[in-house]
Amino acid sequence: MHNLDMQVLNAGIQWVETHEVWLCTVLSTYGSSPRPPGAMMIIRQEGYHCGSLSGGCVEESFIERINQNAFPAASQIVRYGEGGFEPDRALPCGGVLDILVEKLPPGAASTAYLQQMHDALRAATAIKKTILLPHPCHSLTPAAYTSKTLTSRDGAAITLTLSTAPRLVIGGLSSVALFCASFAVALGFETIVCEHREEVLENMASSLDPAVKLIKQFPAVYLEREGCHAGTAILSLTHDPRIDDLTMMEAVNLPAFYIGAMGSKKNSLRRRERLDQFGELLPEQISRIHAPVGLDIGSKTPAEIALAVLADIVRYKNGCVIAPEQSAEPALEQGSLI
Repeated sequence: MHNLDMQVLNAGIQWVETHEVWLCTVLSTYGSSPRPPGAMMIIRQEGYHCGSLSGGCVEESFIERINQNAFPAASQIVRYGEGGFEPDRALPCGGVLDILVEKLPPGAASTAYLQQMHDALRAATAIKKTILLPHPCHSLTPAAYTSKTLTSRDGAAITLTLSTAPRLVIGGLSSVALFCASFAVALGFETIVCEHREEVLENMASSLDPAVKLIKQFPAVYLEREGCHAGTAILSLTHDPRIDDLTMMEAVNLPAFYIGAMGSKKNSLRRRERLDQFGELLPEQISRIHAPVGLDIGSKTPAEIALAVLADIVRYKNGCVIAPEQSAEPALEQGSLI
C-alpha cells in the first residue's frame, strides 16, 4: 500500500530501533484545517521526519520544538492556532489543530507498538488506540472498519480508531481507467487494476502509475476470490459487457461503499436489463450500481470523466449527500467518450 500513513509507520519502525521518535497525530480540527483527524507525522531529532500535520503550516515550528525537547511526556496534546502557540505559529487558514504527541523511546517495545499499527492497516482492518495522558498508549485492539479516523476525549482519556486507506478496484484498463487510477493514488487510495486481456496489457500497462497494483486477472474472478473490505470502491470502465456486467454481478455481493460502471444512459439501462434478466440480480442489488458514473461536470475528455468519477467516490467516502439534480448521469451521457 502506498499510503502516507504506511510511509510514516514504516519510517518510524526503522528509526525507533536506535533513535527516540515522536509520533504525532492530528486529534481534532476546528475551522479551516488542511489535514484531517488521523493525519500522522513521525519525527526524530536532527530534523528527520515523514508525513504531514498541516500541509506545511506548522511542520517547521513543530520540528524545531522537538529539537528543543519541548514535548517530554510519553503523551500530551498540543494546539496550533487560537488558544495554542499563537502568535508563534497561527495557521494561515485560520483553523486550529489539536495534535497528540507520543514520545517513543528506542527499543523493541516501541518497534512492536508501531509494527502492530502498521500490520493492522496493511491487513485492511482498523485498530483502536487508547491513551491516558501523560502515559504511553496502554491498549491497541482490533476494531470495525471506518472510512475516517474516529477520535474521542474524556478528560485525560484519548481514544483513536485508525483505519486502513480506502481502496479502489478498477475492472479493466481504458483511457478513463488510467486517469482514475492516477487520481486515486494521489488521493491516498490503495489502487488495484484488474486486467486479463493481453493486447490491452501490452498497450496500456506501462502507462499506469507505479503505485498502482496491477492484477493480471479477469476482474470478476479477482472479486470472487479476494472480496473486499467496506472501504472499497469498485469500478468497471471497459465498455465491454462481457467484462462490465460480470464485474457488477460480483461487486453487488460485496460490502463496497461504491460500485460504478461507465456507459451512456441508454447503455446503462440495457445493462440493468441484462443484470435483471440474465444475472438474476435483485432490484436492491442493481440499485447499488452508479451507472452512468460520476458527478455532473459536463465531462468530455478521459481526464474530465475520471475527475468526475473520483469526485463522486470521494463524496460517498466522506458521507456527503447532494441534491439529486446535481448527480452525474445526464451530463456524462453527453460525453463523447463514454
